[in-house]
Amino acid sequence: MRILVQKFGGTSVSNAEARKHVIRHIRKALQEEYKLVVVVSAMGRKGEPYATDTLLELVSDTGSRLPEREKDMLLYCGEMISAVTLCGLLHAEGIPASVLNGGQAGILTNDTFGNAQILSINPARVMDLLQEGQVVIVTGFQGRTATDDITTLGRGGSDTTATALGVALHADIVDIFTDVDGILTADPKIVHDARQLPQISFTEICNMAYNGAKVIHPRAVEIAMQANMPVRVRSTFAESEGTLVTGLSEAREAGGRVGDRTVTAIAHVANVTQIQISQEEGQYDLQLKVFKAMAQESISVDFINVYPSGLVFTVSDQVADRAATTLREMGYDPKVLTGCAKVSVIGGGITGVPGIMARIVEALTEQDVTILQSADSNITIWVLVHGKDMIRAVQALHTKFLLNE
Repeated sequence: MRILVQKFGGTSVSNAEARKHVIRHIRKALQEEYKLVVVVSAMGRKGEPYATDTLLELVSDTGSRLPEREKDMLLYCGEMISAVTLCGLLHAEGIPASVLNGGQAGILTNDTFGNAQILSINPARVMDLLQEGQVVIVTGFQGRTATDDITTLGRGGSDTTATALGVALHADIVDIFTDVDGILTADPKIVHDARQLPQISFTEICNMAYNGAKVIHPRAVEIAMQANMPVRVRSTFAESEGTLVTGLSEAREAGGRVGDRTVTAIAHVANVTQIQISQEEGQYDLQLKVFKAMAQESISVDFINVYPSGLVFTVSDQVADRAATTLREMGYDPKVLTGCAKVSVIGGGITGVPGIMARIVEALTEQDVTILQSADSNITIWVLVHGKDMIRAVQALHTKFLLNE
């Protein structure tokens, strides 16, 4: 069977007009003789009746005391409403369809409620329905434990559901439908001439996702990358093919410029706090004590630089006070700088190319943007800047590397 997995996000199923576009994409896939699995998110965004954040507001007064297991039972409702609504529309159009929740679709997870990890997928029931000629609608973001408890996969979990099912079903491709035309070279709200990328490699989009780009969840990309499962990021409201996410060699074969370009995109994360701690002479366990303390407080650290004289790292602004208080209680005197932003220059062609950092520094210096900290990996260079400089930094780097051309 030629199997296609389509995933539709919250905005794609939020109202009757949007759902007409969903039906159109489903019809087109069936006309192309695909066997079709459709993964759906909860309807809409915060404030709309069945959105995930809206459901959470129902227990806002008691949410901190509601066990995570029961919270997952609440959140389960959003995707189920979307799935059943879509199923009814398909039947009205004469298209046979059935709904499965994540557990019924064979998605087995651990019992980390609220952020469960997929352990295995047995897609036998999905395959049976596909054989019968049904469109199989699966609730995204969900699974079940070995004891049949409902679990959710964390934010972005519907993307993860789609790619994991695609791999388990040996699908031809996974289409992630959203409200943008594809993956862009930067956030279009900041860079007005950001350009859509026709192709991008798994590694590049993974780095973009981890560094602030919100088009697709990085866990979903990692699953697809491990199985070399091609993914397209497309607009629900357009006919364009969007952006193909695939292995580097496949992207080259598809006619992309992935192998030629040095820098692919600029990403950013706002609301970051920088923390610096000096190390006294003869003190050799500073890093160990600090990072163990952050782990014990469940504080995620990022952008780490370690020096003989001390260390520098970042945390989100939300947990900065707690991090600083913990360090002071340990006897340290942390230097805390809130309201920063991390800006990332990402590209599969960065490795081994001289002068990239020089161009970054040049672009930011020309705009009087101060670099507070920097680090790099094989395809990403990060700089930390003051939050007030973030927009200018992103725009300057986008222009410097000619990403609008």
